[in-house]
Amino acid sequence: MTRLDIASPPRGKLSMLARLRRDYPVLLLAIPGMLVICAFHYYPLWGNVIAFQDYQPYLGVSQSLWSGLGNFRTIVDGDPEFLNAVKNTLILTAIQTVIVFPAPIVVALVLHSLLSNRLRQLVQTILYVPHFMSWVIVVAVFQQVLGGTGMINNWLRSHGYDPIHVIGNVDAFRALLTSQVMWKDTGWATILFLAVLSQVDRSLYEASAVDGAGRWRQTWHITLPGLKPIIILLLILKLGDSLTVGFEQIILQQQAVGVDASEVLDTFVYNNGIIGGDWGMAAAVGLVKSVVALTLVLAANKLAHRLGEEGVYRG
Repeated sequence: MTRLDIASPPRGKLSMLARLRRDYPVLLLAIPGMLVICAFHYYPLWGNVIAFQDYQPYLGVSQSLWSGLGNFRTIVDGDPEFLNAVKNTLILTAIQTVIVFPAPIVVALVLHSLLSNRLRQLVQTILYVPHFMSWVIVVAVFQQVLGGTGMINNWLRSHGYDPIHVIGNVDAFRALLTSQVMWKDTGWATILFLAVLSQVDRSLYEASAVDGAGRWRQTWHITLPGLKPIIILLLILKLGDSLTVGFEQIILQQQAVGVDASEVLDTFVYNNGIIGGDWGMAAAVGLVKSVVALTLVLAANKLAHRLGEEGVYRG
């Protein structure tokens, strides 16, 4: 051991000033990102005060009259439109959690099992493309394919068959939303799972093959346990986003199916706040939604700690 090693303090014992001197280049690089986060994420939190005001845009936050908890009556009294939005939100959340969330895991497992790297890269590229399309384009593509005058119905008519009604069909609306989300985001979501799978020790597969384990047993005992931490992490984050089920996607198609079948919490806030002018009530609904989402994340993370997983942060 050198004399310098003996004299130097342990890494964790450095003073705050010494750590700032050591890490100032990294801190300087982080300043632009911190400013963006403060400007677009933390500063707008001040706007939540309008949930307790009779907010008037021409008066602003500082001069609008306070209304206390009056804006929360929509939630407490069980307004039918609000309850309908909650019902639709929870149903879509359940569908997307059960169907959409596992889809990238299945695709990642299939891609991981492909022996040809060129074939894997080709499939990945094809699956990634829809993610870079805006929801306007995605909705337009589905309308061109499944609409009343779309490609499929035109082919059915030309061959003497009755057309199928998907776009604008209330009964098929939830299935349509789910298929759009899967087509747009499943391929992109496989990136994290493929990255984790690439870190799994290949010797484990070789040892299991020597012991006579087939593909399914290797997947169950090696691959899925390797994916378990990232699955739990993403599931916790999904809970935080569970009450947000695609504002832009739904608002683009809401007129075709009506409010009763398509209204969710985000569109409820938009239709009643920005369009209807009831800013305080819309802010109250949004605030409650955010608090519920935060509570779900904290509770799920605590449960993950009890199950021996790190979750979003260590306990």
